[in-house]
Amino acid sequence: MDQYTLQDPRTQYPTPDQQRGQQQEHPGTDEAMTPEPDHGEKTYRGADRLTDRKAVITGGDSGIGRAVAIAFAREGADVVLSYLPEEQQDAEETAAHVRDAGRQAVLVPGDLRTEQACRELVDKAVEEFGRIDVLVNNAAYQMSQDEGLLGISSEQFDRVFKTNLYAMFWLSKAAVAHMRPGATIINTSSIQAFQPSPQLLDYAASKGAIVNFTKALAQDLAEKGIRVNSVAPGPVWTPLIPATMPAEKVDSFGGDTPLGRAAQPAELAPPYVFFASQESSYITGETLGVTGGKPLT
Repeated sequence: MDQYTLQDPRTQYPTPDQQRGQQQEHPGTDEAMTPEPDHGEKTYRGADRLTDRKAVITGGDSGIGRAVAIAFAREGADVVLSYLPEEQQDAEETAAHVRDAGRQAVLVPGDLRTEQACRELVDKAVEEFGRIDVLVNNAAYQMSQDEGLLGISSEQFDRVFKTNLYAMFWLSKAAVAHMRPGATIINTSSIQAFQPSPQLLDYAASKGAIVNFTKALAQDLAEKGIRVNSVAPGPVWTPLIPATMPAEKVDSFGGDTPLGRAAQPAELAPPYVFFASQESSYITGETLGVTGGKPLT
């Protein structure tokens, strides 16, 4: 079944009881997860909504990034995938799906916690494609700390903000010069921006900043005809979960949503396609929650 087939959202994908007992070393891999996440490999059906767009996707090796890459390619876009060097195998698999859709995939490994790495990523995209039509700022880092504030080291706090927010700032600033009217920037925020957990204090704070960054940047770039929006996921079944959360949290992950389960990455891809496409031409500065019924309050 594809994303257009009517299904019961409560039972469309596995529930938390099938996630039990999982732990991985950071950053984690899709292949080691049970159940293995659905990125739309067999289910996403494109409709030429992004024909000949040139996109940059950070965190593009797995999880939401892989799902977005697959969807963008099947909608007609070529993509540059940014990812950590240790995630090369996952990135190669994502690229294979893009190429199977008949589109170009350019792999750019690197750690985006430096301005130079962000500039080099943008330069590579422009070298390959001549322009950037869509920038998806999706790379993120989190590490749950049961002690909350007292458990978060300065090193962790710095890594979270450099990965989640600084890179977004550097990439957006570098990319704008290569974007034409109609181009879009899509930032990944989180329900944590609205309902923060003390165990994820630093991550939640960075995601709250992303929501405000999105609103301000949208106003700044409107005069250039560039739109900026954000997708705020709730719980999503990605390698980040067993790699950054204690086992008991993984066992119940997503169970507290009204729909009773975590999202699969494939369910996040359509909002990114919508924001990247001409269909959302009068929408900028907005945050769309994909949370299984949890309100963005």
